[in-house]
Amino acid sequence: MRSSKFLQRLISAPEFGPFVLLVGEIVVFYTWSPAFLSPGNISNLLAFTPELGMITLGMTLLMTAGEFDLSVGSVFGFAPVMMWTFYNTHTTSLEVGFLIAMAIAVVIGFANGWLVTRLKIPSFLVTLGMLLVVRGTALYITDGFPQRTWTSNSTLMRVIVGEFSVGGLRIYASLLWFILFAIILGYVLTESKAGNWIQAAGGNAEAARARGVHVTSTKIILFVLTAVISAYAGITSSIRVSAANPNSGTGYELEVIAMVVIGGTALTGGRGTIIGTVIGVLILRMMRNGIVLVGVPGLAYNIFIGAIILGMMALHSWLERRHRAGT
Repeated sequence: MRSSKFLQRLISAPEFGPFVLLVGEIVVFYTWSPAFLSPGNISNLLAFTPELGMITLGMTLLMTAGEFDLSVGSVFGFAPVMMWTFYNTHTTSLEVGFLIAMAIAVVIGFANGWLVTRLKIPSFLVTLGMLLVVRGTALYITDGFPQRTWTSNSTLMRVIVGEFSVGGLRIYASLLWFILFAIILGYVLTESKAGNWIQAAGGNAEAARARGVHVTSTKIILFVLTAVISAYAGITSSIRVSAANPNSGTGYELEVIAMVVIGGTALTGGRGTIIGTVIGVLILRMMRNGIVLVGVPGLAYNIFIGAIILGMMALHSWLERRHRAGT
């Protein structure tokens, strides 16, 4: 009886479906191409996965609170442009440029949150407008050309994206930062009072206010967090690839939302899972990598992503109905 109830809770967990899909994906790609699990390919996956993954962590908390941010991709491209522009023009040191870029991200996030919560403008419209403003600013500053990033050998660069080897795998420090951020935000969401506020704000904002939840300040803080972590991810990427491209991060906003939703976070708010989001990140990044290895045209990637999103939404809906029915 106990084992039956445990199995029922396991299957109804929002992370169960994504985990099964991830395991199935690994088996299929490895069967078609054993190189999928080779040290070299795993190293490549671990190199670029954390950057997009960091953004999904902030987006998970924001979507749990019932909002989302379409400007994350433009902030991802804008922050490194600002940092390297300050450094390359000899205006500041790289470290000061980093702090300025992060401070600008705070302002962007606060502006998003203030417009959404104080003026009651839907987050879709606010962040869509911010996407255009931020991306346009980055293109204007650079005339559309990437900024040089290879003239510095700063300690900051080594801390953010230091490289080392573990058992034949090439690991970047960005992976460790991603894991650390996931642990911290996972704890905040599931084990803290702040996490209860986040879920209450997304579930029923008016009822949450009646119970003393500071819905407005909670959402503003989450918009700031999402912008800051997106800026940090963009700076990480610029150091790794030695290029701060003003067009970097284009389209990331939709891919990030897809990863969060596939992982089990409710698009309508009220329920979120950091563990599920990490699984969702792995599903889509492995999908992008695997279809290339097995010979599927890269342009077909969006077909697979769309199919996975539809399938996962159907699965989540089915599991939710079964859970409510108690079967």
